Amino acid sequence: MFDFYPQLKQRFATLRTRAEFFSLRYVRESGQYLSVRKNVAEPPSFMHDQGAMLTVRLKGVEAYAATNDLSQAGLQAALERAEAQAQLIGEHALLDLSHEPVSSAQADYFSPDLEQTFPSLSDCYELLSAESGSVPNDERLVSWVASLGLTHVEQIYLNSAGAQLRQAQRFVFPGMSVTAYDGHNSQSRNLGRENFGQQGGADVIRRCGLIGSGSTVADQALQLLLAPNTPQGKRDLLLMPDQMTLQIHESIGHPLELDRILGDERNYAGTSFVKLSDFGSLRYGSPLLNVTFDPTIPEQLASYQHDDDGTPAHKEFLIREGVLLRPLGGALSQFRAGLEGVANSRACSWNRAPIDRMANLNIEPGEQSMAQLIGGIESGILMANNRSWSIDDARNKFQFGCEWGQLIENGELKGVVKNPNYRGISEQFWRNLSAVGDVSTFKVLGTPNCGKGEPNQVIRVGHASPACVFSQVDVFGGDA
Repeated sequence: MFDFYPQLKQRFATLRTRAEFFSLRYVRESGQYLSVRKNVAEPPSFMHDQGAMLTVRLKGVEAYAATNDLSQAGLQAALERAEAQAQLIGEHALLDLSHEPVSSAQADYFSPDLEQTFPSLSDCYELLSAESGSVPNDERLVSWVASLGLTHVEQIYLNSAGAQLRQAQRFVFPGMSVTAYDGHNSQSRNLGRENFGQQGGADVIRRCGLIGSGSTVADQALQLLLAPNTPQGKRDLLLMPDQMTLQIHESIGHPLELDRILGDERNYAGTSFVKLSDFGSLRYGSPLLNVTFDPTIPEQLASYQHDDDGTPAHKEFLIREGVLLRPLGGALSQFRAGLEGVANSRACSWNRAPIDRMANLNIEPGEQSMAQLIGGIESGILMANNRSWSIDDARNKFQFGCEWGQLIENGELKGVVKNPNYRGISEQFWRNLSAVGDVSTFKVLGTPNCGKGEPNQVIRVGHASPACVFSQVDVFGGDA
């Protein structure tokens, strides 16, 4: 681990530049993806990538250059390209960054259980084959796959102010998916895959619930195939944590990214309905809504000690008791906007510059058990696991679809319904938050594929949430 660190540190020390400040961010990433589809092991997919981003600040202008040539000459050439870029754009600069604070921290960060050896390739295939093989022999079950993704990332940040930051992380993504088809209608049920990922070792597989999931996921797909369509109308909505991740991501996370509020993403990923003047006063949700940026949960995907600009990361409330307090803005956006943000300046790899990104964005637990949440609903519906999403460019009006639905009548769970969907407007929706589950309903989840930026950056984002109830939401089925 960090075997390249002594050489990199020595090469950094001998770099020469006219810049007042410069930094180097080295990233080495390797990964593998394994799957067993319909009891047939598919070939493994492997990846390996490494390189470095050089950043300079020259006469108040910041510029970047990346390279996969990590020799002394390669790093020096990249530094000189960044310096040349800074000189070219100097007369067009909108901000003088000469006095933007820089990090001088020295620290290491490691994923939990990183010292433990992960199961071998053959052991992983054996586990996936067992889950695939547990899917019942039913002609209506037309496709199924058990999968496991594994990514190792090693990162080193050095700068001319003395910062020396190292982090080594392992990300695990288990998954089970089954599709049922009766000749007219198809329904899928998924465990993990796009909404369950954690840092750690083999224990992540157990926490996901992958072991023993094949028959259960298949049975639920068949239940959906036989279920009636979701009824249309206003109902109380109980969202399970695996759907809350999408709701948090799209209608809180993206709207609160400060660079988006400042207009940086306008031509590509859209803007935000949130304005700079809203912080400290906007009633974003009901008094039950408490949202945190929290890099301190060890197993969560975006837990770290410092962001990619070297800013120390601490837990901060973005929304407290429904009132909007802070944006998701790193050091540069904070400097531009004059607002306090968080340490979320992040890049997807060595060849991308850090930008404001969601990291661990969580809803704090409330006080009600699952039984109490269900018991408090007279006419409602439970929805779980996202299937589709659509939201406008300002992250305001949305329409989301789920895989699994169950009606709730007079405080009791009733029959399964298929094609459950709901729609709303972000502020109104969160203001209708009427009950928040306790720690027994709280789950640490996350996605590996949040996209943003030009050129595009796909990054890992963590979301943890309890189950939550929203009053009088417009729900509908697949025929509406």
